[in-house]
Amino acid sequence: MNRRISVIGLGYVGLPVATSFARLGGPVVAFDIDPRRIAELASGHDRTGEVAGGDLRAKGLNFTTRTADLRQADFHIVTVPTPIDASKQPDLEPLRKASATIAAALKQGDIVVYESTVYPGVTEDVCVPVLEQASGLKWKADFNVAYSPERINPGDKERRFDNILKIVSGDTPETLDIVDAVYRSVVTAGTHRAPSIRVAEFAKVLENTQRDVNIALINEIALICDRLGVDTQDVLRAAGTKWNFLPFRPGLVGGHCIGVDPFYIAHKAEEVGYHPHVIHSGRRVNDGMGVHVASRVARSIMRRASNGRPVVTVLGATFKENVPDIRNTRVVDIVRELEDFGITVQLHDPEADGGLLHEEYGLTLMPLEAMKPADAVVLAVAHRQYREAGWDLVKTLIKPGAFVADVPALLDREATPPGVSLWRL
Repeated sequence: MNRRISVIGLGYVGLPVATSFARLGGPVVAFDIDPRRIAELASGHDRTGEVAGGDLRAKGLNFTTRTADLRQADFHIVTVPTPIDASKQPDLEPLRKASATIAAALKQGDIVVYESTVYPGVTEDVCVPVLEQASGLKWKADFNVAYSPERINPGDKERRFDNILKIVSGDTPETLDIVDAVYRSVVTAGTHRAPSIRVAEFAKVLENTQRDVNIALINEIALICDRLGVDTQDVLRAAGTKWNFLPFRPGLVGGHCIGVDPFYIAHKAEEVGYHPHVIHSGRRVNDGMGVHVASRVARSIMRRASNGRPVVTVLGATFKENVPDIRNTRVVDIVRELEDFGITVQLHDPEADGGLLHEEYGLTLMPLEAMKPADAVVLAVAHRQYREAGWDLVKTLIKPGAFVADVPALLDREATPPGVSLWRL
């Protein structure tokens, strides 16, 4: 591999990419616009917990906020976020800004590879014009682009950047050959060569949209089970004995992938005149699960005699287990709905950054030892600490006869303390 790498955006995706290439021994320009993030990484600390300190000190890994440093590279990998806005429309501003930043350092012969999740057409129709305008160079004559969607799974210590099959695509056959060779130099699982950039873009959003729709089906089954007084987990365990039953589970669907990507497909579909009924229906179901959990808890508390204002303890605030990421966490929906019922909420999370949580959502974390005995506990996120402690932890947090909502079904049903009501999603 004779290409000099730069990685733009050092979050959950970009940092593992940068450190993987750095392990080859060549120089890697690791760029981010956040000076605090760069300072942390340069000191050997990754707040996401995805990369160990030793890998951050790899020879040739240059952490920087200087656009000029990107000129040292000729193969630029873009891994910035692609969120949605308040209207649930794709927000491509981070991608446009990253493209403009690269354009300021773009040279003859450079290749720009986008890994950020987008809808089909964004790389060529949105990013390329920014690269051309800001650099003064011409696409395919002076520089080339490619798309290789990220498949990083935050918190997963087994499936990593280097052992997950990589989809690659390019704007010309020659570009595809180069991109394929560069990724194969670090990705031991190999590559899949997509026939076009648009196919690769569509494949990425389809992967997460498929998961979203399947989880929505099981969430809807959970809603029906609740009305029937049937335990969802019992139904899934029985149905799962069939050889081709898909093992999806109900739960809160947040984060920066599954809870966001379907809106990218929907946006493009509506742009070309098709309304995606199933995709939108799945999103509505999944977006409503936090409110459903909170309402179920509130109804239970109201059925029980309680002196003064009810108290509910919520365990977990991140969007998934064993990661500190709070982006688009649906636990916020539970907290807000409980507060709307006039309930006092105590929130704990062993992984989340309390400062960021307060800054983003106005929520405050509490230490377990400072909590009042609660009328109900909502086990919202399956963090390792909660899984290992189980009922031993929950019993210390509740009043006699309390209600326990076990969203991820972590607790042993047979060990439910006398007088306590256990409900599972």
